[in-house]
Amino acid sequence: MRAGIGSQAAAASVTSASTVARYEALIRVSEALRAYHDRDALFRSLARELRPVVQFSFLGLALYDEGTRVVKPFVLEATGEPMPPPVLSDEEQLTYWVVDHQQPLLIPDVTQEQRFPQEMAYLQKQGIVCTCSLPLITPRRRVGMLITGSREPHVYDEHDVTFFSLFANQVALAVDDAQNYGALAEALRAERDRQRDLEASDELLRALAPILDIREVFPRISEIAATVIPHDLLTLIYYEHDTVIVEAASRDMEWLRVPRRLRDVDSVIAQPHTVIDELAIEPCPVIEPADMRQRAVANGFHSMLIVRVLAHEQHLALEFWARKPAAFDRSHLPIARRIADHVGLCVSHQQLAETARRAAENRMRAERLQVRLKSLSDELDARTGRGRVVGASPEWQAVLKRATQVADTDTTVLLEGESGTGKEVVARYIHRASKRHAGPFVAINCAALPEQLLESELFGYERGAFTGAQQSKPGQIELAAGGVLFLDEVSEMSAPAQAKFLRVLQEREFQRLGGTRTLRADVRVVAATNRDLRKAIERGDFREDLYYRLQVFDIKLPSLRVRRSDIVPLSEVFLEDIGRAFGRPPAGLTREAKDALLRYHWPGNVRELHNALERAAILCEGGLITAEHLSLGNDRPAPLHGAATADSTDLNAIERELIARVLAQCGGNKSMAATRLGLTRTQLYVRLRKHRLT
Repeated sequence: MRAGIGSQAAAASVTSASTVARYEALIRVSEALRAYHDRDALFRSLARELRPVVQFSFLGLALYDEGTRVVKPFVLEATGEPMPPPVLSDEEQLTYWVVDHQQPLLIPDVTQEQRFPQEMAYLQKQGIVCTCSLPLITPRRRVGMLITGSREPHVYDEHDVTFFSLFANQVALAVDDAQNYGALAEALRAERDRQRDLEASDELLRALAPILDIREVFPRISEIAATVIPHDLLTLIYYEHDTVIVEAASRDMEWLRVPRRLRDVDSVIAQPHTVIDELAIEPCPVIEPADMRQRAVANGFHSMLIVRVLAHEQHLALEFWARKPAAFDRSHLPIARRIADHVGLCVSHQQLAETARRAAENRMRAERLQVRLKSLSDELDARTGRGRVVGASPEWQAVLKRATQVADTDTTVLLEGESGTGKEVVARYIHRASKRHAGPFVAINCAALPEQLLESELFGYERGAFTGAQQSKPGQIELAAGGVLFLDEVSEMSAPAQAKFLRVLQEREFQRLGGTRTLRADVRVVAATNRDLRKAIERGDFREDLYYRLQVFDIKLPSLRVRRSDIVPLSEVFLEDIGRAFGRPPAGLTREAKDALLRYHWPGNVRELHNALERAAILCEGGLITAEHLSLGNDRPAPLHGAATADSTDLNAIERELIARVLAQCGGNKSMAATRLGLTRTQLYVRLRKHRLT
């Protein structure tokens, strides 16, 4: 047995080391990608940079233009001489599906994929059988898609997809940065060319260089521009988050009163450069707001010059106004365009800075939300009692000591005890005290699910495994990877599920329903039962080999009637939780109520105690809880003869007689009987089948 544990630990160590190495390689790739500012150089080197972290025989990339919805594909590496991809419509292309859905698409076998027939045929011609397509997305936009391919089917799995998504994010940022650098470099080259001919714009550059808010310097821009293009009013119109912003600068602003935010100026930005020699009173569709021309004419304006530019995907219109007739001609267009270019870059930088600021705020908000979520999760655990280890009795302390001894290992644990004794509490305690505490805690009740549903929930299933299986679904074993899988009421597991789960414990591997791939089970198993598994083995209801695999380290949980010294402390903690939930805490317990709690038999154990106190807290209406509020002597079953020495009696017989009596008192109403017994309906049905009380 020790050798088996050692081999499992060694395997886990190798897996962990491999994972660490993979992520270290990803960090190196991320650093390497940031060094490429030229898009073509990035594309030439992308396959080489990604090879340390991704297995592929084919690597492709498609760039997506959000404005035109045009996709431009690139084959970065192929098994042979790369063939040009087919030209397809939007609906037929894999790229459009991935970009529109913004989620990865794993195709284990392209020969079985019914969608995208032409692209699947293209991949097969390249010798590719398995592909993983990943969206390239940045906080600003959708960049396109990255696709990896392998000559072998089923090479990639869901864990690979999760990891691939990380390097896809790095690729997206690198591509976007390279394109931005290229666009910016092109703009800067154009600026340098115009600088040789238009020295008058130097002062404008100095004014704009340190500024990120165009509103701060727009009057200064008007002053500088007036030295080369005399004007009496300068207005700027541009988009900001689907809203149109209007900035204005004039020596006389009293008449202007331009609203900063408009909704409809499409024609202003879409029109070509315009020189208007004489303004008319009639409305003009290229001037915003609608009545601005009328007010301008009324205030003596006669001429205007409009230039429109696209700077870093930002459309804007710069308008020069003059009271002098025929103040502008086409010779002013080059310098006006140059000024508009500088203003456009300033607006773009302003918006990029705003986007970066908002992204930082979103990250901080997400981090705060994560901390809050952890806090709420801990508070929920405290309120519901999950993870509580309240109790100082020797019996309960012995349980916690054994749980602590086994917590820091990966040993399988079997928790045995009556219903409601706190088996899930101990399981969560083991999880939190273990080296897997950062991983998930996944609990599944084997008695609450039908046989077929239990298997599909436990192991997961592939698409088409059964009627209604429209897509693949991971099971609880996969979801618990890196953490703890808690199997409650494991004695109710069906025989086929027992056989399959035995392989999980023996080989640490399994297959989904309808699947052929073997998956690793990186979970620690904690099982629980309220039945005598040895008797279940004798009846043929439970596999003996599975029992011994589960009973590597067993912990027997005492009933509440055995640890009576914990009843009052538990009651006080539960009343605090109930008070917080109700917003009206009870004043406490009377001496008679405490005596009643200590005398009662508690067939439902700690769960029944909590239910009894919650009911009493409602009835007492904020006052002291009395024995009458607890109703342990009337509505709930009285202790059976010899209950105080239940350890020396046949507890199964006591339980059967107790359930039969309560059912009779409730007139066969199972919901009412379950409530009085402190059980859930599922737990009651399990006991009815167990004692043949149907």
